[in-house]
Amino acid sequence: MQDKFEIGKIVNTFGIKGEVKVVPYTDDIEQFKKIKKVYINNEAKEIESSKYHKNTIILKIKGIDSMNDAENLRNCVISVERTNKKLPENTYYITDLIGLEVYSDENNLLGIVKDIYNTGANDIYSVETPEGKEILLPAIKEVIKQVDIENKKIIVHILKGLI
Repeated sequence: MQDKFEIGKIVNTFGIKGEVKVVPYTDDIEQFKKIKKVYINNEAKEIESSKYHKNTIILKIKGIDSMNDAENLRNCVISVERTNKKLPENTYYITDLIGLEVYSDENNLLGIVKDIYNTGANDIYSVETPEGKEILLPAIKEVIKQVDIENKKIIVHILKGLI
């Protein structure tokens, strides 16, 4: 398991006081208001303030006090430490799902999770078969029967017409 998660990328400066504009990688941008410490290039930085602006986050980072300082952070990825906070039931970090083996409920290996797409209604697991083909599985309780992060395994039920 990863100890840090990428949550956004600094794409530009904002104003003249050293603020940076961040494109979030998360669908829960509210979490930026709670974050007090981030990692930029694996260096811990303290967040002084955050606000939303046109689908981006504006961060004021302690010690970054000019536009020139902020410019040096352009294209840097922002990470946070994994918390020990328990996720809601049937909720997982995407990074923990990528690479898991996917088996049918008849114990047939279907492939490995390569990516996860968010469609709004539910996530879609992209599974690469041993032959290199892609299977798209909706992350719904009728299909995803068991996720075992510890044993790196997902059990699914294939609905008629799904594959």
